Parts: sequence; C-alpha cells; structure tokens
Amino acid sequence: MSITKESELIGMEKISEVVGTTLKLMREYAKVGMSTKQLDEYGGEILKRYGAKSAPYETYGFPGYSCISINKEAAHGIPSEKKILKEGDLINIDVSAELNGFWSDNGGSFVLGKDIHNHQPLVDASKNILRKAINNIKGGVKISEIGYLIETEAKKSGFKVIKNLAGHGVGRSLHEEPENILNYRVKSNRERFKKNTTVAIETFISTNSTVAVELNDGWTLVGNKGGYVTQHEQTILVTDTYPVILTESNEIWN
Repeated sequence: MSITKESELIGMEKISEVVGTTLKLMREYAKVGMSTKQLDEYGGEILKRYGAKSAPYETYGFPGYSCISINKEAAHGIPSEKKILKEGDLINIDVSAELNGFWSDNGGSFVLGKDIHNHQPLVDASKNILRKAINNIKGGVKISEIGYLIETEAKKSGFKVIKNLAGHGVGRSLHEEPENILNYRVKSNRERFKKNTTVAIETFISTNSTVAVELNDGWTLVGNKGGYVTQHEQTILVTDTYPVILTESNEIWN
C-alpha cells in the first residue's frame, strides 16, 4: 500500500510489531518434543491477545494461525499434532496478520537446538542475503535488480533460489501490488519500488531445488529436486534512502 497519512503509518507499525513479536516469541517457545500444532496455538494466543487476526486463516482458510514448515518442507507447512520437533530440525515460521484493517507479514528459518545436520550455513545465507537486498531498496530501484542481487548472492554462497515464490506488496490486504518481488531477475520486468509503499521482502534460498511444488494436502510446498529451503521475510516501508523495517521486533538478524 501507499502510505499517504500518519494514521496509515501508525496502523502499519502496530500490526508489524505484533507479527514481529509473535514470530520472535514462537521461535523462543519452540522446544524438542513439542508438536507444531502446540507451537502454532501458542502463536495464535499471542495474536488474539493483541486483537489481531491470522492472515492465512482469515484470507485463505488455512488450517492454522501460522505456517510452520519443517526440514524438507519449503513453505506453507500445516501445523499438526503428528509433527514433533526434534534436535537439529530446520524450522520455518511465517506469521502474517491483520489489525484494524492493516496487514503485515514476516517469517524466519532457524535450527532447533544443536545444528547436527549442518543447516546453519543455509540459514545464515538466507538471513544475510535478505539484509543485503533490503539495504539496496529505495524508491526508483528496479524490482528485477533486487532479484538479481538475491540470486547472485545465493550462488556465491553455493546455493540456489526458489523461482516461483516471491515477496509482495502488503498493507490493506495480505498480497497487493507489486505481486512478484522474485528471487531472480526477470529482465522484462520494468517495475520499480515506489517511495512510501509497504512491501514484504522475502528470500527463498535452497540447496537443490529451484521450484516449489505443492503436496496432496493442498498447502505444503516442497522443492522439486528435494533438499532444503530457508526463508526470511521482513515488511518494510520504502523511502528515498534506507528502508524502515517495520517488523524488526522479530529480531531475525540477532
């Protein structure tokens, strides 16, 4: 959305702090032996406490308050009592919600406990690439240039990007224009970031795959060539200089 008045900025700041804080608290709450359903319900309680509504649940009828993807799941993992968290699991939590007509979105991947499967390099690459991408965004910058930066940095780290998942505009709904802030360059895309707009920037960095495919449950996405995928996401306000990171309360870079 385009921020045109103070009240809109305040609305976006409030909901962004809520989803950021929820993500941070869920990450801290995750423990070995817990089900992803337990973790999701904890997140749902935090959102309710703030008076916020889960965006995937409200918008798409998603069976959970948040998307929790483990190990080989790339995105949109369904919280389940049958999915029990284990030492060294690669976990992604994606929290998006609505409050007073404003929507915000954020996510992050992390390793639970000891990194016994060596997932940390992939997690670090995703985090660092997101930071670098956001640092290069300002009004007038081509969206395709940020995609080029993300893919180039992924290759430098020895990884790939998922090409059919993307960042997006956010604000008055969960997904708005620009719809496709991709993790690679589409040369024909002449679109540019606009000053005073709010967008969700996300990295999808992978070990093997370049396309996410849907499982039979109608939600969960996995890589087309297997392997692992990490995602990190912040909702930002585009300015003339350095963007304002609205969801920084998630502390995904700490």
